[in-house]
This record gives sequence, structure tokens and C-alpha cells, in this order.
Amino acid sequence: MSADESLERLRRLKMEAHHSGGPERIDARRRSGSASARERVLRLLDVDTFVELDVFVRGAVTGHGKIEGRDVYVFSQDAEAGPQAWPDAFARKAAKVVDLAMRNGAPLVGLYDSGVLGPAADAPLGGCAGLHFRKVMASGLVPQMAAVMGPCAGSTAFSPALADFVIMVKGSSRVYVADPAAAGAYAASGVGAGDGQVAYEELGGARTHSEKSGLAHLAADDEEECLEKIRGLLSYLPQNNLEEPPRSDLFDPAGRMDSELDTLAVCDPGVPCDMRDIAVHVVDEGEFLEVTPGWAENLITGFARLGGRPVGIVGNQPARLDARLDIDAAAKAARFVRFCDAFNLPLVTLVDTPGFTAGKEQEHGGVVRAAAKLMYAYCEATVPKLTVVTRRAFGEGYEVMGSKETRADFNFAWPAAGIGRELPAGALDRQDSASPYAAAVGGHLDDVIEPLETRPRLIAALEACASKREGRPPKKHGNIPL
Repeated sequence: MSADESLERLRRLKMEAHHSGGPERIDARRRSGSASARERVLRLLDVDTFVELDVFVRGAVTGHGKIEGRDVYVFSQDAEAGPQAWPDAFARKAAKVVDLAMRNGAPLVGLYDSGVLGPAADAPLGGCAGLHFRKVMASGLVPQMAAVMGPCAGSTAFSPALADFVIMVKGSSRVYVADPAAAGAYAASGVGAGDGQVAYEELGGARTHSEKSGLAHLAADDEEECLEKIRGLLSYLPQNNLEEPPRSDLFDPAGRMDSELDTLAVCDPGVPCDMRDIAVHVVDEGEFLEVTPGWAENLITGFARLGGRPVGIVGNQPARLDARLDIDAAAKAARFVRFCDAFNLPLVTLVDTPGFTAGKEQEHGGVVRAAAKLMYAYCEATVPKLTVVTRRAFGEGYEVMGSKETRADFNFAWPAAGIGRELPAGALDRQDSASPYAAAVGGHLDDVIEPLETRPRLIAALEACASKREGRPPKKHGNIPL
């Protein structure tokens, strides 16, 4: 075979690998508006940076490239390959990329779309388990992003769920363990009767998982927005657990006072203020990237920058449930706190809560266990922890929201805030026993500050503990009350 013939054969084989599902499957996906696995990777990465691996192995498109000039590893499930390539070939290709991400200390991005509703009937036993094992090993070592752009069922669904952040596309992505088509068999036996009639979107669509189950951290209107959200999240994160988050050039003065915070501090008690409004007036350039905004709305979590340094923000949300904590809010905050601690992101906690919700439903659902989970997360975290009580911090709500007793580094309160063991019965009681000055005298606060100086005080505190090192007793790992 001549050199020209060899090159032509190579081109043909690569073309076949790039279009492994045949023209019919490709045309059908184009009509549906879905991009191919390779197109998604190319749109995600910086231009001309993608280096593909295992080109001739079907099931996924895998390789490495750059996002904003920083290395990332990526795998993109190939829906056009058909069910015969799933899950074994995909899992093996993806697992190799996870190994590379761990060895080289770079973020991992997984794009999921099986193109079929459920795995192939003849899939080998444990075909995905090897991939799941590697993702667990990578947890806390490198940031992991998962974008679900099509069906993701059965054991496949565990893979994105093991990532740090999950983004789903409205109308096209679906995640569930049991295929609704198979649920009819359960209904016939009286188990899960009626489940077979549940629409795919209602069962496991983007809205369901971003508002009801809490699996999805963000929901995108289309694939382009989904990929852009991945790029946005990664901009706040370090490459791995041994590096610091990337600092940005500071255009927002560190000493900037914001009088709007004085206005927000005295808002009408009958008209709850939005904690997001406080956050955006404190952080650099007013940029706050909220995650999981549609689930457990009585608490906000997200990323921002202070003095150019990325931070994680946790805040009670008075606009929902009067900012009372419940099972979902505690779980949401605990997971976010642990992520920030794993990747060296300082925590800023904005507190305004009268405590936990009461009632049989919450107690039977495990609110004590959920509260313990949140307490565990804050106590376990060794990153710089800064807390500001904006209005209320009472009882158990005070304790679990970055209190001094959980080793927060700097604790501040606004002058009108109330802090105490119990929610006062009236205004006079609040001015007395629940005064922030009384809490400061008792050592629960470092200072009572004017609202307008919140930004410069937080930046100064962050600078003061930027090189913080805090040890923990040697052990294999703790046993968080999951």
C-alpha cells in the first residue's frame, strides 16, 4: 500500500469513527436540533485546542483541550453510535479520561446523551461501575462538571450524579433510574402503579431535577447556554485541590462603601428583602453566579469574588419560608460548603434566619439528620470562613450557619441584627437580650459593623486569613450523617 493510499485509508477510518451511527441516525438528530458529540466538545473548548484520544474506539468522543487557556479533560457520549456501543465502550473511554484528569490535575467535563431511553439489553454486567469508581476517586481532587444533553437512564444516571455540578438542558435532557416504558411492568404487578403513564419530562427532565429533586444545579434553555454555564463555573475554580482559585484583576475598589446596604438593613419586616440583593452589593462588580437557584429556595448558594479572590457564598433567603431552614436547605448548603472546602474556596455566610421549620413532616423526614449534616460540613471545613449576620440568627439557626463556635475566622453583625438562643417575643426583648452588642461581649462576634462597610471589612478579613492552615486529627475519614 502506497503512502497516499495509507493516508486515504486513515482519513476514511477516521470519518467512519466520527460518524459511527450511520447517515440515518445523524440526519434524525440534526432534525431534532441536537449537536453531535464532537460538535459539543468543539463548542465547549477554546478554538483549535481539542486533542482527541482513542479516535477509533466508538461510544464517545474523548480528549483534552483548554477553556480560557486552562487545561481540561472531556468526554462526550456519542448518541449517534447507537445502543450497541453503550455502556461498555463509552464507560471504558470515559474512564481513561478520568484517570488522565486525576494524574494531570485538571478539571473533568462529561457530556451525556445516550440517544436511547435506557441502556442496551445486552450490556455487560457492571459496564458502568468502573467509570463510577474512577469518578469517586477523582472527587475532591479535580473539579467535575456534568452536562446532560439527552436521555441518561439506569446506571448511566449515576455518573453525572457523582459530579460536583450538573447542568441539564430544558426539553431534551432526562435523568432517571427506571425507564417509564419499563414501569408498566411494575404497574401490572401492583408496584408503582401508574408510573408508566408519567411523561418523560415530568419524571426526569431539567425542571424536575432543578426544582424538585435537587440533582441539577443549573438548567439551561439550550445546548449553547449549557456549555457557557460550564465555562462560567470553571472560571471560579482551581485546576485541582492543591492549587488556589484563580485571582482576577480588581476593577472594583476594595475599599468601596455601598450605602444601598444601609437601606437594605432597615427594610420593612413585612416585606422580606432578597439576600441576593445584599450579596451583589458586597461582591466584586456585583457578579454573583448562583447555583441550584430553583431548589430549596429558602437558601442561596453561589460563587463570587471579593478583592479578586473567588469565594463561595451561602445565605439564608428571607423571601422564601421566612428564611427558615429545612431538610432540603440544609442538604443544599452542606454539599456546597464541602465542595468549597475541597477546592480552597473561602466561605462567606450571610445569615438571616429565625431557625428551623417545625412540624411532623420535617421531623419524620429527617430534619435533625439534615441539620447535623450542615453542622458537620461547617465544622469540617478548614478554608477561611467569614460570617455576617444581617438581621436574625437565632437558636439552632445561629449554630449551623457559620457560627464562631464552628471555628469561623471572622464573625460580624449589622447593628439592627438580633442574635440569641430564642426568637424574642417582642421588639423590646430583641433590643435587650438579642442585641448584637451582647453577642459581641460574649465573644460570639468579632465586631458590629455598619452595613455600608461590609465589603471592605470582608476583603480585609479575607486577606488576613488568606494563608490560613488548620489541621485536623489524623483519620481515614469522618462519617458525615448522609
